[in-house]
Amino acid sequence: MRKHTLVEFATHHPRWVAAITLIITALFCTQFPRITLDTNPKNMLPPESAVRVWNDEIEQTFRLYEDTIVVAVHNDAGVLNLKTLGKIHQVTEQILAIEGVAARDLVSFNTIDHISADSEGLDVAPLMAEAPTTTAALETLRAKLIGNPLFTDRIISEDETMAALYVPLEEGANGKQVADNIRAIIAAQEGSDDFYVAGDPVVRDTFGADMFTMMGLFAPIAGMIMFIAILWMFSSLPLAMSMMAVAMVSILCSMGLLIGLGFPVHIMSSMAPVFLMAIATDSIHIFNEFYHRYRIGGNKQQAIHETLDAVSRPVRYTAFATAAGFAVLLFMEIIPVQVFGGVIVFGTLLLRLLSFTLIPALLMMMDEKKILAAVARENSKEQASTHWLTRLAGTGVNHPKKIIAIGAVLMGVSVIGITQININNNLVEWFTKSSEVRIADEKINQSLGGTASGYIVAIAPQAEGIKTPEAMQYLDGLQRHLESLPEVGKTFSIVDYVKRINRVLHEDDADFYVIPTDADTIAQYLFLFGMSAKQSDLDNVVDYPFQQANIWLQLKTWDAEAMRTVIRAVEDYQLQNPIELEFKPAGTAYFNVVWNDEVLWDMLKGFILALLVVFILLAFNFRSIRWALIGYIPLLFTIMMIYAVIGFTGKDFDMPISVLSCLSLGMAVDFSIHFISRLRQRMDETATTGETLADNLLWTAARPGKGIMRNAILFAAAFSVMMFAPLTPYITVGAFILSMMLVSALTTLIYLPALILLFQRWLFVKKALSDTRSSASAVTSIGEGA
Repeated sequence: MRKHTLVEFATHHPRWVAAITLIITALFCTQFPRITLDTNPKNMLPPESAVRVWNDEIEQTFRLYEDTIVVAVHNDAGVLNLKTLGKIHQVTEQILAIEGVAARDLVSFNTIDHISADSEGLDVAPLMAEAPTTTAALETLRAKLIGNPLFTDRIISEDETMAALYVPLEEGANGKQVADNIRAIIAAQEGSDDFYVAGDPVVRDTFGADMFTMMGLFAPIAGMIMFIAILWMFSSLPLAMSMMAVAMVSILCSMGLLIGLGFPVHIMSSMAPVFLMAIATDSIHIFNEFYHRYRIGGNKQQAIHETLDAVSRPVRYTAFATAAGFAVLLFMEIIPVQVFGGVIVFGTLLLRLLSFTLIPALLMMMDEKKILAAVARENSKEQASTHWLTRLAGTGVNHPKKIIAIGAVLMGVSVIGITQININNNLVEWFTKSSEVRIADEKINQSLGGTASGYIVAIAPQAEGIKTPEAMQYLDGLQRHLESLPEVGKTFSIVDYVKRINRVLHEDDADFYVIPTDADTIAQYLFLFGMSAKQSDLDNVVDYPFQQANIWLQLKTWDAEAMRTVIRAVEDYQLQNPIELEFKPAGTAYFNVVWNDEVLWDMLKGFILALLVVFILLAFNFRSIRWALIGYIPLLFTIMMIYAVIGFTGKDFDMPISVLSCLSLGMAVDFSIHFISRLRQRMDETATTGETLADNLLWTAARPGKGIMRNAILFAAAFSVMMFAPLTPYITVGAFILSMMLVSALTTLIYLPALILLFQRWLFVKKALSDTRSSASAVTSIGEGA
């Protein structure tokens, strides 16, 4: 059996290979019309997860909605004027008619209940059934609003410059579509009022729509830049098209498989094309070596086989290392994480299969005259590239101790930076500061209670336990304690209704805005309110047996740490004020805490496990634990440097960063495998020629090192376009890829030679080495010979 059966078949039947590849790719592409998007973090966790089951239970118990859009109107002179109130009334009526809006529970000036008293007792009626048209009616409305804790910072700001509407969505409604309909309504309004649309469903579904746009826009642009870079590097249009063809086949087949298996494209899997295009650049080592072989032999088929003989082992093992690292994600608990890992594993293995089939076939189909012309142009650039690469590696070869000392200091500093990393997810901050979504969120948070919502559920040991004065007073005290936190803008519970009723039934005397001390009085108030108000008013804050009460929280930020601070504050309050009530967090903000911890920590566990798996593969590839350790150091150095930058810059360790960690692992170890594998090959070839270790290191930096540097530059240049995206995860990906590629390549070409040279006695225990230091003449001679 021949050494490379696939390569033999590809070089003898190139058109068959190209046709079969095209047909298979077309079959995978037939699945694309079935594509679905899922940007709801809720679906990152399985339906049976404790937090999802609990949140579903709370939503059913208190008749709550998973998604609510916040619409705010701002006027510097105050919103309590006839024109603005007319707009609020008109906009509310039109929003009520939008499909997907739970109209019966929308909260605004038009629909919210105002509690007052008349000669017959308690009176509960809409705050603003009609927009005021006279000054007297306006002043009457102002008297109802101002100073009423049920309204202040909820539907109107304390300074009267902003009013809010809370638009709950029916299950399955698309937040972006509803938000776009709302924006169309408010765009038709004239005047000086500013309208803002925010809320979790707006953020989530807008991100999904923009993510889809980015997939369709930036992936082709990145591919185009990569194509231009390859064309510039190799001066050959057919060769550039060949490399891009390999990348596109892998991406189309992998994404087609994901869609065909019925998985939606999630936040993580949307980045799979970026990763696969990065991994595809490893093929540049094949083209780089082919130029050298073809230049020497002049026979295309022979050059292809010699190329694959030289690079097949490092190409295979870089693929195995990358695939194994991502395969670890298949064993994680989070389904989208598993799917992401599976897609990358499939795409990586497919890329390697294409390296031994499609690439040789395409090379065979190229016009030899064009290849000769490209090789001639490559030769003209050879001396310059060889010179600076050998000088670069010469830094590590000539000063190994200094280079390693500098690296050790940098790694020590990196440890400090890593300790400052904050693990957090905030979907609002995934938009740029100039985006409409983020501006709206910030404006509303500045003036009102906040756009982020959560709940604290109080559970009494028995039915009717919430009605007692002790329980009511405890809830009141807890609310005031939580409102003292800077992260909390507003709280609301059954306590606020009871205090309001007590006040209005005592001639609106502010001194009676307290909890009655008699349980029967409280029960009577709640009975009257239940008979007069909308059913949802009471249902949203207490269950029917009055055993559970719901404290609504409006938070000023979607940071997971904000809700975590609330949970700690509740626990502290309980320790200082013991009572027979149990408190449990719930809601979207609480889900974000659990999702933040479970998903990111799951990714972190997978990453650590992947590090172990990659080391085992390195040891197996090099047949040596010692060489594996040396090859592992550039990987650790790159990862530590990236993590340190995250810590020192204050950037949160979020989902995009955790995904980039996997990419840094794959690229850094790829460079080490190529460098060490080709170095050892070279040493075997020159064992009898008298070349020193330093000579071989410099040759490796000039020959395979050229492929390493091209790989780094190619990928960094292509994905720098993502830094201009409107979504910060894509900006993060672009910025960190630039730094990651630079650090990985430089570490491989400078730090790795220094390590090998300094630890040569330990690495080459069975070989007698000659002079290990290179002189200036050695550098020059290797530069000319490479």
